[in-house]
Amino acid sequence: MTTATVVGSGPNGLAAAITLARAGVEVTVLEAADTIGGGTRSSEAILPGLLHDHCSAIHPMAVGSPFLRRIDLERYGLRWAWPELDCVHPLDDGTAGVLHRSVAETATGLGADERLWRTLFERPVVDYDVFGTDIMRPLLRIPRHPIRLARFGIPATAPAALLARAFRTEAGRALFGGVAAHAFQPLERPLSASVGLGILTAGHRYGWAVAVGGSQRIADSMVAVLADHGGKVETGVRVRSVADLPPSDITIWDLAPTALAEILADRLPARISRAYHRFRYGPGAFKVDFAVDGGIPWITEAAHRAGTVHLGGSFAEIAAGERDIHAGRMPQRPFVLVGQQYLADPQRSAGSVHPVWTYAHVPNGYTGDATEAIIAQIERFAPGFRDRVVGLTTRTTTEFADYNPNYVGGNIMTGAKNIPQLVFGPRKTLQPYDTGLAGHYLCSAATPPGPGAHGMCGVNAAERALRRLR
Repeated sequence: MTTATVVGSGPNGLAAAITLARAGVEVTVLEAADTIGGGTRSSEAILPGLLHDHCSAIHPMAVGSPFLRRIDLERYGLRWAWPELDCVHPLDDGTAGVLHRSVAETATGLGADERLWRTLFERPVVDYDVFGTDIMRPLLRIPRHPIRLARFGIPATAPAALLARAFRTEAGRALFGGVAAHAFQPLERPLSASVGLGILTAGHRYGWAVAVGGSQRIADSMVAVLADHGGKVETGVRVRSVADLPPSDITIWDLAPTALAEILADRLPARISRAYHRFRYGPGAFKVDFAVDGGIPWITEAAHRAGTVHLGGSFAEIAAGERDIHAGRMPQRPFVLVGQQYLADPQRSAGSVHPVWTYAHVPNGYTGDATEAIIAQIERFAPGFRDRVVGLTTRTTTEFADYNPNYVGGNIMTGAKNIPQLVFGPRKTLQPYDTGLAGHYLCSAATPPGPGAHGMCGVNAAERALRRLR
């Protein structure tokens, strides 16, 4: 019987394992940590009964993932839930950009930008289930649906800053800019609009869902699917060299390229080893989880109903902050993401005390403490927040890397999403999952289509492995 070892139990590693197991391969997943899930782990981080997601928290890309829908995780206990509003981006004058799941409602609320929002999203959202299979695979390939993909892809090639000039309102411009900033890249760069447009299109189609009971439930349900197909997971097993692996026909690595280069060492072809060692990492995240009595006292009413709130002020302020962190400078007012998952999933709260998930964009490897900067950004749009905090816990860039070694320097994207790495992955090739070592494949978020709990990097790598095996 064909055997496989998957190193790493994040969504990509588990998706690779499931894909192989469904094809009749005997699969073992090795996880270095004591808990499965990679970036989708959850725990009671501050108070008993108060549930916090460790990293990945809001899942517009996962809920619409072709693979996750195909394996029917709901049958294995996963439940999705949605807040009333997907995202709100408040401004200093009390107005806000408000993102509804509906394109029409969002566009209507943006006033003078209604027509532009409809132009950008109406048709791509309708076509998303068709061309979505193209954007979930390597970009340098013949698309299955070229015309529909072009409607989405032509605006996506632009710099976010250039596309932002088409907006006539600051609310519309900032709402788009806040989502585009998820790429952790300067917004003046070509292709910097792609991540924002991808998240917004998927979100309008499927909503910004949370996993009921915490993001950990995504990994737990995937392990249940794997077990149903005969696969198994072993935790607390750290692979430091090829000698630590059991004999296998296929080995798939859910690791950062630099880590894989160290493990495989001189077994890799020299040119691929050099490419992996040169792999670049982007800015980092500094995370603070809060326990907040009564929730956040937002000035903007809509923010009280939003699962996600982006704090960055105007588009110009967001763009300046992203330039700073990319240059290694800590902004006085960093871009901050706030998650209020309890609005969709009330069981995460403990009475009147609610879990609030936040992180700030900071330079890679930032050694300072961004806690006060995050609190100040929240206070800016919700005066009195500080007085409602009854507990908090932080995760620095170094602690992020300790928590998940793929997050080098706190870079939760597993690599800078600059043009070469966004287009090719970790090296310039049409086969980004191949390592050059027979039977070994890379499936982390360093490979296309990139970050998220969608699992598609793992699916693509496993399908490549199966094709090569045959």
